[in-house]
Amino acid sequence: MRNRLFPFFFLLVFASCSVLNPEQMLRTPRDYSYSDLEELLVTDQYRLAPNDEITFQLFTNDGERLIDPVTMLSGQSLRQQQLTYRVEFDGTIKLPVLGYTRVSGLTTREAEMMLEEEFSTSYINPFVQLRVVNNRVILFPGGRGGTSSVIFLDNPNTTLFEALAKSGGIADGKASRVKLIRGEPDNPSVYLVDLSTIEGVKNANIVLQANDIIYVEPRERVPQRILENVTPYLSLVTTALLVYSLFTK
Repeated sequence: MRNRLFPFFFLLVFASCSVLNPEQMLRTPRDYSYSDLEELLVTDQYRLAPNDEITFQLFTNDGERLIDPVTMLSGQSLRQQQLTYRVEFDGTIKLPVLGYTRVSGLTTREAEMMLEEEFSTSYINPFVQLRVVNNRVILFPGGRGGTSSVIFLDNPNTTLFEALAKSGGIADGKASRVKLIRGEPDNPSVYLVDLSTIEGVKNANIVLQANDIIYVEPRERVPQRILENVTPYLSLVTTALLVYSLFTK
């Protein structure tokens, strides 16, 4: 009977080895073709994208304060209210006077210059100020259980290093296998970043874009995971052997 139980025991062990890391996300095959990292290193500024929320201010006369006798008499200060607009799914934003205008793919400064030119047909020397207020990335630093976080990009040119620092660094993952996932969910670009050596500093200066996903591949800890998965089966087999020995005495 015992000889028959041992093959069953080893079958359970090998079966458990195939699911050592069931919680690991975003796996890629060994021969996966990652996107070219060089194309990210030349992107030095954030570019507007769908779902960005933007504060928009428009002034005339290059932003110079104009003297308004009525305002001066009433004691009110000259201040333009900040309004927030959302970049639509098609990359356009609906603005007063201009209507739907495409801004996706432009840097903040490029968008300001383009809008100043568009508004110049209606205003004298228009001055435009834009600021993205809802940029964020999702970061999984490699630890187990509750270590992931959403990082808001207060600085429009936040780098990969800065985002990792805000989350407390790499928790318990592989610094040599940091995945940066960018683009539409149905066809994203996946970049593999190696931060394990000093040469990786240049890769850490990648400027993040809204909705990027940073995933640090966790360490596998094979012996520990084997014990975690095998222990329940060991208890079951031990109990079965104990019961069998009691009834065969």
